[in-house]
Amino acid sequence: MINVEQIAATNKANLDNLFGLSNKAFAGVEKMVELNLTANRAALAESAAHAKAVMAVKDAQELIALQTSFLQPLAEKSAAYSRHIYDIASSTSTDLTKGLEGKAAEGQQAVQAYIESALKNAPAGSEQAVAFFKQVVTASNTAVESVQKAVKQAADMAESHIQTATETAVKASKSVAKKR
Repeated sequence: MINVEQIAATNKANLDNLFGLSNKAFAGVEKMVELNLTANRAALAESAAHAKAVMAVKDAQELIALQTSFLQPLAEKSAAYSRHIYDIASSTSTDLTKGLEGKAAEGQQAVQAYIESALKNAPAGSEQAVAFFKQVVTASNTAVESVQKAVKQAADMAESHIQTATETAVKASKSVAKKR
């Protein structure tokens, strides 16, 4: 049977886990803020330098060359920025998922142990109901595992598509730059 000490220990563990997950989430937000500040600072400096260069242009040919040299690396920088955002989000999501899956597994084990304990004390003649209840719990656990696998597969597929799109964008920007 469950006692007050077990409930208190479980609540403490859940609270510790919540704070741990919150810290991971905030770390991800901090990385995003840092990335955005760095990217914005770089963009501002590049824009200022480009504006000064435009003001010093003497003819149309020089302006076209200047614009081309400014725009060509833009696609690569955008792709790199998007990739950094995805990496931060993916890493944070992975950390949170691992924490939640670990606690979910512990919770399932605790529920399973509680159910087993309760079913051992089931009244005589309830064997069929006990067997049915065990099947329901097993089916529920299997469904949870299937959903977790499907989510992981979807995340892996999304990562693959983002990687391919990033590579394609960079190749396209290089191809356009070479044609000019």
